[in-house]
Amino acid sequence: MVNSTERTDIFRNFECCYRMRIGILTLSFHTNYGGILQAYALQTVLERMGHKVEVFDTPNKEMLPPLWRLPITLAKRLVLKSLGKIKSVFIERNRDMANSIIAQNIQPFVDSHIHRKVISSFKKLHSEDYDAIVVGSDQVWRVIYFPLLWREQRIENAYLLFARKWNVRRIAYAASFGTDSWEYSPQQTENCKRLIRKFDAVSVREDKGVGLCKKFFDVEAQQVLDPTMLLSKDDYVALFTKAKIPESKGSLLSYVLDETTEIERLIKSVADKKHLTPFAVNNPHEYDESLPLQKRVKPAIETWLRGFYDADYVITDSFHACVFSILFKKQFLVVGNKERGMSRFESLLKQFGLESRLVTSDIDLNNLNEIDYSSVYERFDVLKDMSVNYLKESIGKC
Repeated sequence: MVNSTERTDIFRNFECCYRMRIGILTLSFHTNYGGILQAYALQTVLERMGHKVEVFDTPNKEMLPPLWRLPITLAKRLVLKSLGKIKSVFIERNRDMANSIIAQNIQPFVDSHIHRKVISSFKKLHSEDYDAIVVGSDQVWRVIYFPLLWREQRIENAYLLFARKWNVRRIAYAASFGTDSWEYSPQQTENCKRLIRKFDAVSVREDKGVGLCKKFFDVEAQQVLDPTMLLSKDDYVALFTKAKIPESKGSLLSYVLDETTEIERLIKSVADKKHLTPFAVNNPHEYDESLPLQKRVKPAIETWLRGFYDADYVITDSFHACVFSILFKKQFLVVGNKERGMSRFESLLKQFGLESRLVTSDIDLNNLNEIDYSSVYERFDVLKDMSVNYLKESIGKC
């Protein structure tokens, strides 16, 4: 692990004389590698600045329908159970049990590396416990991740509705809408516009997010790097080294969230052309409920990180896999995933002059140049300095 004497100059210069108490509000962790690592990274950066940090671990369980609809829902499920269509009327309880088994290799990282404030409700938080709340990163402002069935998950809470009367600094760091189209209802837009104007600093992850903040909230936002890019490669190597993760069994890493035959052909084509051995660091059967649970268990966070370290080449459709390919200076291709939001990929790659890495599955590999990381990191270093400076100044001067 990197100790205090080994910190980079960028963090050594930013030690604060006042230890602030900071809460981080982000999306629920689930088993999302990128989501967990961005929370860990933001927490770590703030702690290296000298602050005390807690990450709000908001409810992450399958919720029963609202009380007014519960009798009807249970009655329907009883009928389906009698017909043999479902195994239990308490689907939520079964899914929670399944999720805990699927995440059994991931939860130890969360437990040991993320300083969580586990809460059943935002109402359990108290204003006197915090000097600042940081909202971000990841798609924390994407409304589809806040279903209306449950009051705690209203999108307005991602704009600190629950803390609207608190006397704290409010900072959005690298918050993402996940898309360049507007998904909020008129009422949600008005509510969030009123709340975001209470913020002391607003930054977003994508360039399109800057435009959305201006158009719909009339707020000037700053584009900054995803928190995972504020740590170094060595920080991540230290994690899987400490966990004693064995070497990956391949040289062509595929991390694909939505598998297709076209992507499979692309992986084979790259492997054949470059004489590489494909390997994966995710379990493609995670959501296949027809399989036994032990076949749906996901690899550990540290195993996922080790995959990028060992790979010579990466093929993915994941935003954070792109990020870690850049951090580990790997040759990579990303197949655009429209369902998960294209603007995230386009914005990230444009920042580093890597637009050519966003491809379709039928790309002609003969016309694709190798990535020159010397020029990429000329941009990267400038953006990293700017992003860390922005975060420190947003928290407040000593």
